[in-house]
Amino acid sequence: MSFFPENTSRLFIEGELRDSSGGTYPVLDPSTGEVIGHAADATEEETSAAVAAARRAFDDTEWSRDHALRARCLRQLREAIDARLEEIREFTIAEVGAEHFLTTGPQLEGPVAGLDYWADLLEGFEWRTDLGTADVMGLRSRREMRREAAGVVAAITPWNFPHQINFAKIGPALAAGCTVVLKPAPDTPWCAAMLGELAGATDLPPGVLNVVTSSRNEVGAQLTREPGVDLVSFTGSTATGKAIMRTAADSLKRVFLELGGKSASIVLDDADLGSACMMTAVNASMHAGQGCALTTRLLVPRERLDEAIELTKSALAGLAPGDPRDPGTMCGPIISARQLDRIAGYIELARAEGGTIECGGAAPADKTGGFWFTPTLISGLDPSSRVAQEEIFGPVLVILAHDGDQHAIDIANNSPYGLSGAVWGSDPARIEHVIDSVRTGTLGVNGAQWYGVDVPFGGFKQSGIGREMGVEGFTEYLETKAVGTPG
Repeated sequence: MSFFPENTSRLFIEGELRDSSGGTYPVLDPSTGEVIGHAADATEEETSAAVAAARRAFDDTEWSRDHALRARCLRQLREAIDARLEEIREFTIAEVGAEHFLTTGPQLEGPVAGLDYWADLLEGFEWRTDLGTADVMGLRSRREMRREAAGVVAAITPWNFPHQINFAKIGPALAAGCTVVLKPAPDTPWCAAMLGELAGATDLPPGVLNVVTSSRNEVGAQLTREPGVDLVSFTGSTATGKAIMRTAADSLKRVFLELGGKSASIVLDDADLGSACMMTAVNASMHAGQGCALTTRLLVPRERLDEAIELTKSALAGLAPGDPRDPGTMCGPIISARQLDRIAGYIELARAEGGTIECGGAAPADKTGGFWFTPTLISGLDPSSRVAQEEIFGPVLVILAHDGDQHAIDIANNSPYGLSGAVWGSDPARIEHVIDSVRTGTLGVNGAQWYGVDVPFGGFKQSGIGREMGVEGFTEYLETKAVGTPG
């Protein structure tokens, strides 16, 4: 049975696939702009029903206490996905515009394999810690720390790397013993909706995992208000993250927020300039620049600025947008017409701010359908300009000159964000100084990668609150309880 489109046009609530009373809405292929199917358009009433189901599953079953069941279900889910991996890869490329090569990593296979990591982690986790005995107010007492599930989780995810972020939320949440309502972005509903069908191949109790797809903005906002939700786990824009914090404050819900970035790639004067420019260009253009952790500011020594511009232009010229189904494509389509207009608006702003469009800056001439933008390099901007400060979420790289290590660090930190970054150089002491000085949650050295399901990911400043993945990501979904017994 195909996922196209029959089994992706229903909600998954309390263990059942359901048609939505709100009908369906169209799903587009961003490489063509054509409708390729439909997704269920959940209403607020159906969202409340999903929360109620998750609440019952948490309060009235043994899910949160049955570690063996949770580990088994996570492994069963991974097996169910593996059995249909090529089919899932096909529709992931179609609805996300994900480049084929990325589906062998963070766009599909990596996050799916990570389900085993969460199962292993929960089996080996120290759920209880003996804190020893002490005389407390004249009573000999043994103290113990216990870790327990946080409760019902509203997981709200974006469209750019949907499998990566869906599984980075539901994996640790389910492993921790939470129940989940997953609300994906309207642009990429199928990557979440497929979990409803695949859950039938597991022992997941009804209500433990619920999936509501919807084109209605109020559905996501509703999840942050629902009294039955204990924790909101959100990945998306900083503006939306701030709105979630304001709403969640009314009921003091816990929030995890992974938000925007404007990450700097710092090239020191003893670096291999060619490698730094080439790899930064690739990073900024991969998946058409639609990644919060991509390095979109290239900081180079002022005396080598002209050379760096030419090297980067040459690298970008080899990254022309192409068919995401082609395994050799690095830069695919933009997700939507709305996002394409946003990127084009920033190009006009760059010109107004005195910038020079060194290459790109428009849609490719050979693309007549879909949503496309050519990898772009902008020079001549002040580091404090809007285009050098704001997240564009497209294949747009700003090159800036620095006058030495400390000046480069100052430019990198001159940002409301602090999500990721890179440093290029030869002197280990200077590199270490940059690592210690840049206020960012992740950072790569000379092209080395930090990414992995076992590595905590998140940011400083307005890039978010908390960490996703790794042990730190697992504990986001736990509460701590202290217990005293007679000693």
